[in-house]
Amino acid sequence: MSTGTEDGFVTTKDNVKIYYKDWGPKDAQPIVFHHGWPLSADDWDTQMLYFLEHGYRVVAHDRRGHGRSTQTATGNDMDHYATDVIALASFLDLKSAIHVGHSTGGGEVAHYVARADKGRVAKAVLVGAVPPIMVKSAANPGGLPIEVFDNFRAATAANRAQFFVDVPSGPFYGFNRPGAKISQGIIDNWWRQGMTGGAKAHYDCIKAFSETDFTEDLKAIDVPVLVMHGDDDQIVPIDDSAKISITLLKHGTLKIYPGYPHGMCTTHAEVINPDLLAFFKS
Repeated sequence: MSTGTEDGFVTTKDNVKIYYKDWGPKDAQPIVFHHGWPLSADDWDTQMLYFLEHGYRVVAHDRRGHGRSTQTATGNDMDHYATDVIALASFLDLKSAIHVGHSTGGGEVAHYVARADKGRVAKAVLVGAVPPIMVKSAANPGGLPIEVFDNFRAATAANRAQFFVDVPSGPFYGFNRPGAKISQGIIDNWWRQGMTGGAKAHYDCIKAFSETDFTEDLKAIDVPVLVMHGDDDQIVPIDDSAKISITLLKHGTLKIYPGYPHGMCTTHAEVINPDLLAFFKS
């Protein structure tokens, strides 16, 4: 039984190369990790090592335009993201997989799982995830104003390198909170991952994560879903995300983490990882 580590690329129908890591026994249950904006598969290193030790096959990919995948100028939207995951799952022949998505990756998980072939998905997890929809509208009065996302776009276009310091230094990990235990390494790693990706793809992805409506995806999902969210999430406020998503899922469980930030998989991995394991084994 192979327990080696592998990485490589899968080429999509529109000739985009999607980078992936695939570690552990190929006959073990797969866990597929979906990263947030503007990061890469590396954001899941702690989780991948943890679940590898627990006997799982762990897979993570760089979304198109992110990390080591092709720096795409077009196709940076949820439909393409989900189609890319379909290609990856087919290429690696993933069956009964558990899909875990953080932030934008949670939207990708919802969009993919709602479309996945029968037998491909066993469970799903949405962590600090963007569904059902982030942007404020008449139908979503509790959402964030479009100006918030316009500011994201303006900062990405004007000085992406500085913006990718400011986000992890401040709200992403709650490092702007009094008494926060700040890790320069975490900030630097966020910046490193972000700057590896393509500026055009990152710019376009802001629309994808903020304006895509995942309501029908959530309603269509027919596998158990764990929704995990920190109640001090400053990036994806809990009231307009997790607390609504849980009402739309057929088989959903909501777990709220008091005081935890958006990037809680990194800052509180010692709590999040065992909770994920318990859900996987349930």
